[in-house]
Amino acid sequence: MTRKKSLAAQLMQTYRDAQKAKAAAAKRAEAERDRQARAAEREAAQRAREEVRRERERAQAWARAQKDKEIQRSAESRKAEQIVRDLEKREVARAKELERKKRAEGREKAGAEQRTKQELSDRLRQEAALQTAEVERRVDRLMSVLHARPGGLDALRLRVQEAFAEGGSEGLTSSVEETLSEIEYSESLRGGRRAAFAPEARELVLEVDLPGQVVVPAVTQYRYKASVPPAIVPQPRKEAECKALYRDLVARLALRAIAEAFAVTPPSLVDVVAFNGHVNAKDRATGKAIRPCLVSLRASREPFDELVLDEPELDPVQSLRFLNAIVSQHPYDLEPVRPVVTFDLAKYKLAPERDVVAGLDSRPDLVTLDPIEFEHLIRRLFEKIGLKSWVTQASRDDGVDAVAVNEEPLIGGLCIIQAKRSKNAVPAEAVRALAGVMHDKAAAKGIVVTTAWFGKASWDFAHRTGRMELIDGRHLKALLLEHLGIDALIGLPKLPTGWETRDVQ
Repeated sequence: MTRKKSLAAQLMQTYRDAQKAKAAAAKRAEAERDRQARAAEREAAQRAREEVRRERERAQAWARAQKDKEIQRSAESRKAEQIVRDLEKREVARAKELERKKRAEGREKAGAEQRTKQELSDRLRQEAALQTAEVERRVDRLMSVLHARPGGLDALRLRVQEAFAEGGSEGLTSSVEETLSEIEYSESLRGGRRAAFAPEARELVLEVDLPGQVVVPAVTQYRYKASVPPAIVPQPRKEAECKALYRDLVARLALRAIAEAFAVTPPSLVDVVAFNGHVNAKDRATGKAIRPCLVSLRASREPFDELVLDEPELDPVQSLRFLNAIVSQHPYDLEPVRPVVTFDLAKYKLAPERDVVAGLDSRPDLVTLDPIEFEHLIRRLFEKIGLKSWVTQASRDDGVDAVAVNEEPLIGGLCIIQAKRSKNAVPAEAVRALAGVMHDKAAAKGIVVTTAWFGKASWDFAHRTGRMELIDGRHLKALLLEHLGIDALIGLPKLPTGWETRDVQ
């Protein structure tokens, strides 16, 4: 029994030992597992720590990379900003430079404009001063015309005396006219001079063309006006001053003309000068041409010599009164006076002028006019054309119906006119006879005017002379219409070959 307990105990002990060993092994296994678990935990922790470390390192690396990137971006941003700032600075500098240049150009342009304005102002002021000086010179010329008489005119008396000895009254008047025309005058003051001589009375008739009112400057001065745009403004001369200047000028020209006439003529031949001063003008009321006489006087040599013409205080208007001259009260307004003597050409016996145009019908028949009317009509025609003409007296006119003067210096001269109011052809003998009269009168040109026509012989003769002109009815009708506005008729009983009714009707 004891052995049976012992075996069971042994078995139990063995079992318990096995259990203990098993428990120990389990414990050891548990401990090993715990150790392994702890090792695994430590390893896991180590790995975790390593992972954390690596993660931290990666994070740090990423952070460093990000920081580097940020630094780089910041640097790039700063660089870009610097570039922008530099560009902005350059742009600002460029804009400032452009603005500076613009301001400089503006200043230069303004300066140029100012200089231009100043130059224009200076030029206009200078021009105004020059124009004012010219006006003053013109007035001085007007006021000094009497004192500007040339000296040494007495030496020309011998030439006039010789001309009288050779050609009589005609020679004297021609010489006086030629001599007086050679005396120098201002262009605006030079006028035509015509002379006639009465040897029995020792009287020289002198007719002078005076200048018109326009010779007096209508302004006193020119001044600069700083307007926009600037301008030169004339300062008008007062009408009373214009009239006074013109009255004084007319008196000075009359005294000078008489003084020169006395100076060039011998006292033994000429003791009296009858002077008529005329103006060629237009009637302001009618527009017609007029020739009023503004001053007329008959001066004897001895009383005239009492005048001291070069005295600065001499009043020419008072001098004319001293000489008992007839002077227009209003010469500036062309108020005429009656001449003390009617001008008469010594070479011809001139007939009084007649205004036949005013009395004509609207369409006058030229062949029905009386001879005197026809001659005066022809005179008016040639005056309108530009010649100075006169009609001769009907008796002993040497075949001259009218005389005219062309004052052109190169082609001018005396012109003999025959007026043939006829219904038939003008004979060739009449044309040839005029050539003899031209030679006798020393005329530069001869003109035959007719209401009819000329034959071939007349045209050939006139062509050969070279100094004759023939005006037939057709040509006369056209001239009257053109120059006098007269649409005349010519009542011819028959028309020459080549003419048509409309040529005369």
